[in-house]
Amino acid sequence: MLSPSPTPARPADGAHGPAADAGAVRANFYTRFCAALARACLGLGIFGLMLLVIAVLYQVFGRYVLNDTPTWAESIAMLLVLYVTMLGTAVGVRDAGHIGLESLLILLPDHLRTKLEILIHVLVGVFGAVMAYNCAFLAHSVADYKLPTLGISEGWRYLPPVIAGTLIVLFSIEHIIAVLKGTEVEPAWH
Repeated sequence: MLSPSPTPARPADGAHGPAADAGAVRANFYTRFCAALARACLGLGIFGLMLLVIAVLYQVFGRYVLNDTPTWAESIAMLLVLYVTMLGTAVGVRDAGHIGLESLLILLPDHLRTKLEILIHVLVGVFGAVMAYNCAFLAHSVADYKLPTLGISEGWRYLPPVIAGTLIVLFSIEHIIAVLKGTEVEPAWH
C-alpha cells in the first residue's frame, strides 16, 4: 500500500502558487546579484589597497632615496583612498558592519521591531540615494577641470561616492526584502 505524499508547507504569510514562486526566484536572484556585487567591491577594494601601498612606497622611495618626489604619487594615493573607503562603506552597509541599534531593537515587540528595521534600511537607502545624486551633480559640475598632477578630470574624485551611494541603495533594498521574508542577509565575506 502506498502512503500519501506529504503536503508541501505553505509560507507563513499565506502566499503560494506560481506568483509566490516567481517572487522567491526574483528575490533569490537579487540576493545573489547583491552578494556578487559586494564580493566584487571587496576584491576591488583589496586591489585598490595594494595599489595605494605601492603608490605610497614609491612616493617615500622617490623622496628619501632618489631625492626626487614623484608629484603624481600623492594625488593617486588620495584618489585610491576615496575608492577603497567608499567601496568598503557600501559593503559595510550590506554586511551590517555599520553602527546599529540592536540593543533598542531587542527590547521591542516583534511587530514594532520589523517596522523599525524597515525604517532604518529605508533611511540608509535614502542617504545613499542623496549622496549618489549630489556627488553625481558635483562630478558633472567639475568635469571640465583637471587634477594638475594626474591630468584627469576632477570628476574622478566624486565618482566613488556616486558608486557607493548607488550600491547602498541596492543593498538597503536587499535588507528590506530580507526583513519582509524573515531572513538575514548573508555577509559577502563568507
